[in-house]
Amino acid sequence: MNVALRLVLSLTALLGTVSLYAQDSLALKGTLNDTLVIRNATVTAKSREQKLREGAFAVGALNIRLQASTLQSLTQAIDRSSGIRIREEGGVGSEFDLSINGMSGNSIRYFLDGMPLDAKGTGMTLANLPVNIIERVEIYKGVIPASFGSDALGGAVNIVTNRSRRNYLDFSYGIGSFHTHKADFNAQYTGKKTGLIFKPVISANYSKNDYLMHDVKVRNEEHTAFVIKDLPRFHDDYLSLFGQLEAGVADRSWADAFFVSASVSKVDKDIQTGATQDRVIGMAERHTQSLNVSARYEKVDFLTDGMQFQVSASHTMDHSQTIDTTYRRYYWDGSYIDGSYSEIRSRGKTLRHYRRPLTVVRSNLSYRLAEGHELALNYVFNRSGNRQTDDWDSDFVPTDDVLAKHIAGLSYDQSLLSGRLNNAFFVKDYVNHLKIGQNEIPSTTGANVVQGSDTQNYIGYGLGTRYLFFDPLAVKGSYEHSVRLPIARELLGNGSTVYPNVALKPEISENFNLGLFGTVDLGGGHSIAYEVNGYVRLVDNYIRATVTETESMMQYVNVAAVHIKGVDGEIRYDWAGKLHVAANASYDDSRDMRKYTQSGDLSVTYRNRTPNRPWTYANAEVSYSFYDVGLRGSRLRLSADYQWVHWFYLTWAAFGSASSKSKVPTQHITNASLLYSWHSNRYNVSLECTNLFDALAFDNYMLQKPGRAFFLKFRLFL
Repeated sequence: MNVALRLVLSLTALLGTVSLYAQDSLALKGTLNDTLVIRNATVTAKSREQKLREGAFAVGALNIRLQASTLQSLTQAIDRSSGIRIREEGGVGSEFDLSINGMSGNSIRYFLDGMPLDAKGTGMTLANLPVNIIERVEIYKGVIPASFGSDALGGAVNIVTNRSRRNYLDFSYGIGSFHTHKADFNAQYTGKKTGLIFKPVISANYSKNDYLMHDVKVRNEEHTAFVIKDLPRFHDDYLSLFGQLEAGVADRSWADAFFVSASVSKVDKDIQTGATQDRVIGMAERHTQSLNVSARYEKVDFLTDGMQFQVSASHTMDHSQTIDTTYRRYYWDGSYIDGSYSEIRSRGKTLRHYRRPLTVVRSNLSYRLAEGHELALNYVFNRSGNRQTDDWDSDFVPTDDVLAKHIAGLSYDQSLLSGRLNNAFFVKDYVNHLKIGQNEIPSTTGANVVQGSDTQNYIGYGLGTRYLFFDPLAVKGSYEHSVRLPIARELLGNGSTVYPNVALKPEISENFNLGLFGTVDLGGGHSIAYEVNGYVRLVDNYIRATVTETESMMQYVNVAAVHIKGVDGEIRYDWAGKLHVAANASYDDSRDMRKYTQSGDLSVTYRNRTPNRPWTYANAEVSYSFYDVGLRGSRLRLSADYQWVHWFYLTWAAFGSASSKSKVPTQHITNASLLYSWHSNRYNVSLECTNLFDALAFDNYMLQKPGRAFFLKFRLFL
């Protein structure tokens, strides 16, 4: 008994000592005078974001938890990532263009937990999606896994929401420059008796976007000449509302998760300019209302051990209207003259309705053949309607267009050599069905050559591989023969500033990635992670946006062949979770490779850079966290980031003389923020300043970006 008692007491003392002094070396002497030395030990685990970066495909991953306590939108967080560039057409709620490794616009697909983001309504975008519900963002570069069932050509952004099982309440409110307000609420509650889980989400965004426009032309007091002034925007109000209720159960014998949800969204947007800011608009508006119902089911060991099944179904009723019923020409001071044509299209008055119902069904069935070997089958059905009517234009003939896609994928994943070697192989089958009924402005929209129904079939395939030599060095490569089917916005326009082009052809591309990455543990809490990725995109029927200068309208057209080559790299330094420094740079060389025109003449744009797109840009950021500042358990985080974008031509370099060519100038943007949290992160206050030095900066088609702005946000998390 004495021996046993002494053993128990010795073990108890040992455990207590280890727990109290785990950072120091211990020497415990036993009855045999042997010495046991326990040295400083550090337990590390890779985050989900790091595991994604180390996969076979070129993937960037962002943890968004800190963003939830700031007023930054998701687009601002993503824009600082390696190989990513986001260009906005204005302030809060404006349309934007996202580029991944040289591919941009609609070549990029957006997902919310694997489902297309536009299932929440055409008004819901990365810019107004509630940040508080998001856990991380996955950015796939060039090669897209078959599990998404996507026809993305240049990449994909998958937003993963918080799937925590615990109950919580999350509320935030922010206010900022240009009369900006933002409020978010989301929560989760589990019934003790029923086990039912309820997850409400409410979000609201508003801004007048009345930031200063520099060096704009207005008439003088006598209306005899034009003068240059700095004036605020006056017709750019934006309001978005989103509400969702999700209910279901988890961890049941018949389902790991089964949820149904309903959501509504509403977006009201004043239209301030056309595709360029030379066209000033003072009355036209766009309104969007959407209702979505959906369900999802997930089960591990479905039917048999090692089999996993997921299925989601969604239907969206989406109604947009564009009001363009004023014959006026506005100037930047708000004055106007009466005219004989409408503001947006420079044609007759319209009050156009767009009803675009969307149905999406997505299923994944995977089976573990053996340890390290998995086979998966994926199928996605996507059907979008386009019914147009007009309350004002009596000559307009109502239309009913349909875009339907069936995408099936088969993939095989391997993990060999104790996980050091990962391989992924996949094949995709694309079936595209298109029914065109519209015939407005047929010579411009292509409706004179494309009518009726048409079904096409395409095959895509690809592979990815990664080999880990050791933690500081790994190599990965991927390839995909990709097909990208035009989306509704490209084919059918947006009802305001974008003309339809129903004759668009699908993009087809050969995508290659080759990269190196690794993490170096320097000891003492210091670590460095790096990644370098080279890529090639050989695109046929490349789809790009053009602008008609006379009408300031945009339209998507095919370019016969575009070759893109580039490289991006990032390095990240971290010290003890306190100091974080990161920098990345990207270079894109995108060229028009169509040598001859349709008439057989040598194309003047042959080997020109693709216009209106940045080709060299870089980001840097630094943050430092102080702990126990003022209150015990508090955290004060100071951060700053800088973005540089090289100048680029607005149109083809071959057009015009060197002195007269329009170009978007080089940009230097600096932002700074302060975040203070206390009581175990229950209370959070952030103060931010964007465009700290009030730099004059431009974006898509020389549209001015907002100047210096301040934002304050309070967040409560229980």
